[in-house]
Amino acid sequence: MLGRFAYLLTLSRPRFWLYLAGPVVVGITFAADSVSQLFGMASFGYFFYFLLPANVFLYGINDIFDADVDETNPKKDNREARWQGDPSIAGAILGFTALGIFPFIISSQQAWWYLGGFFLLGFEYSAPPFRFKTTPLLDSISNGLYILPGAAAYTTLSGNHPPIAAVAGGWLWTMGMHTFSAIPDIEPDQAAGIRTTATFLGESRTYAYCVVCWLAAAVVFAFVDNRIALLLLAYPVIVFAIYWSDIPVSQAYWWYPAVNTLVGMVMTMGALWKLLYG
Repeated sequence: MLGRFAYLLTLSRPRFWLYLAGPVVVGITFAADSVSQLFGMASFGYFFYFLLPANVFLYGINDIFDADVDETNPKKDNREARWQGDPSIAGAILGFTALGIFPFIISSQQAWWYLGGFFLLGFEYSAPPFRFKTTPLLDSISNGLYILPGAAAYTTLSGNHPPIAAVAGGWLWTMGMHTFSAIPDIEPDQAAGIRTTATFLGESRTYAYCVVCWLAAAVVFAFVDNRIALLLLAYPVIVFAIYWSDIPVSQAYWWYPAVNTLVGMVMTMGALWKLLYG
């Protein structure tokens, strides 16, 4: 029992939990008009669903449909888990997926579009018939799914849709993050016959693609807040530093959860300051 639970946690990628829960926190803090709203049922419900159950859904679906590809992926040797075909784990993934009804229950109907988009893209990124992850560019674009929980939380709390520039800037940011994370998988994906944006471009041009995405995200966020735009410039700077250094991208890839957490924390603290002190 404990072994299965440990495997399920490993499958859910704890290092990446905040990739979904983080945008929720940012969306909540920017949407809240009082401190009490930060701690309401909707806020807690969104945070806890997108902290663990949503990650089991997202990465569980990924591992099920990538079982054959992951046989040769070195990331699965220690930091992640290879799919073992355990029916009880498949049942747990189905159960956590079914819990996805909860965010709909606590959300405003305006937010349902964002939640529906998250579940549709989250499933079809890995699963047939579309399996976006195997089509160059669509694999990158579909990863806008990561900012949709934050947009849903913002809409539910504020009663309004988030600024279009914030959604577009966040979408561009996720495109850069996804494609950067695909660089260490170029060789395993090529060996398995998987086509991605990274395998199509090659390593050097993939770095350039990530820089373009992150610079575009910073420019678009300037229409929301210049300070956020300046903060996002950290991403292309880090890419240049990695490219011109001797640091393997397979190692640098694992730093990004810390980088993203720090950037999200700064944004959240800024929103809290504005809430408390105007």
